[in-house]
Amino acid sequence: MLDPSNPRLKPALTSGTPVGVIWFTLGHIPLIEIACRHDPDAIVVDMQHGLFDRLSLEAAIGISSAPVMVRTRDDHPASIGEALDAGAEGIIVPLVESGAAAHAVARACRYPPDGNRSGGGIRPLADFAGHIANANGAIVAGVMIETAAGVEAAEEIARSGIDFVFIGTGDLSLSLGAAPGSREHEAACQTILAACRKAGIPCGAFAMDAAGGTARAAQGFALSVSAIDSEIYEKGMAAALGEFGAGTAATTTRQARAARRGRAAAPAGTSRPRRRR
Repeated sequence: MLDPSNPRLKPALTSGTPVGVIWFTLGHIPLIEIACRHDPDAIVVDMQHGLFDRLSLEAAIGISSAPVMVRTRDDHPASIGEALDAGAEGIIVPLVESGAAAHAVARACRYPPDGNRSGGGIRPLADFAGHIANANGAIVAGVMIETAAGVEAAEEIARSGIDFVFIGTGDLSLSLGAAPGSREHEAACQTILAACRKAGIPCGAFAMDAAGGTARAAQGFALSVSAIDSEIYEKGMAAALGEFGAGTAATTTRQARAARRGRAAAPAGTSRPRRRR
């Protein structure tokens, strides 16, 4: 969780080295514990489309040895506050479409006089004086551009006082009516990336797997996805069941061949014993 005097996420985002996050939606805390054995750059807890509630959010951040960002339910200060009070190092607010909305997000992440964040939460209150002395400079305020209106306002959003922009590629595809990877969709992503570069802030983009995340990093995106818990589980389950099915089919085939060879080798004039009724 966040140590305001020693933040990890903000320096990572500005280091020039691509940051790969593991995206968690299933709400299952042991999966985060397992993932952290492999030293991920950061994790994202998805409160918008995932299965987490407030208590499981607290548990997820508490168990993680990696920096945690939270995709909030919405842009309401209460949604942002619950993520930060739980100890997140950063937030990603969905569906931001204007510079004013992005500026409001930045202020909701910071205590007065720089913002309007409310003081409280079990973890911040453990050392509230130390927390408020450093939190404003340590926490990462991120917003998602994922609509055509957001693309139009990309430059305004990027210079609104936030720390980074994250492209929601799926919803952007829906908004544009253009398939992911199409010329129109990629042009919109590049427009957002260019706006962030002009403003001097990092830009990230969602990807469905490590290959997609690697491709985004090669394009110059500072943050993308290295794994999604639901995708890893589904692909791993399919692979395991497929392997088991193939193995048992091979075993059955070998047994059937052996049985046929056994029948072929039986002496002439012999017959199988009759089954008693």
